Amino acid sequence: MTTKEKITEEALTLFAQKGYKGTSVKNIADAVGIKDASLYNHFKSKQEIFNSIVELVLTHISSLSKTLGMPQYDKQYTTASSFYEKLDLEGLKALSREAFLFYLTDPYISKFWRIAHMEQYTNPQIYTMFRKIFMENAISYQEQLFEEMMKEGVFYQGDAKAAAISFYSPIYLLLSMYSDQPEHKEEALEILDRQIEEFFRIYRKKA
Repeated sequence: MTTKEKITEEALTLFAQKGYKGTSVKNIADAVGIKDASLYNHFKSKQEIFNSIVELVLTHISSLSKTLGMPQYDKQYTTASSFYEKLDLEGLKALSREAFLFYLTDPYISKFWRIAHMEQYTNPQIYTMFRKIFMENAISYQEQLFEEMMKEGVFYQGDAKAAAISFYSPIYLLLSMYSDQPEHKEEALEILDRQIEEFFRIYRKKA
């Protein structure tokens, strides 16, 4: 691991423990084991360190898509529609479980989640980034995907955005409820399964 990568990782841990405002550049440098001046050889400011954390989180999200073979957040919604069309209920539940557990337990994403919720009332810039990644982008992707699936006759016709919110809101709620108690993940997964079953029943046309 390079010094720059270590700075990013230590900063992520400190921000998750003490908050962005409560963490100084000196705190980060001490955690890495370097002098303050040496840290500035890698980053110009604390904000730049945080920006690198955001890039790291986005990289981890992208790696999840590749690991599970899921279509990524791009404009190829037809490809994504074809991917999800092949999933039966058990396949969708299994995929949703893996994705949920990844977000719940990944050390980078879970810490970033904690930072955002700590800072939402004191640092609008950080919460705006979190909102864009974990709310706006997620719902927009699902909306476009479901719209395509409705056009293809995979889903019943309806309001694609309402369907997207219906699908994603329980997942977001469960992540919020269990982010600080991953040891109860089985309880969360049972609830998630029921949500996926209900969504599948309402929107998915029979093959």
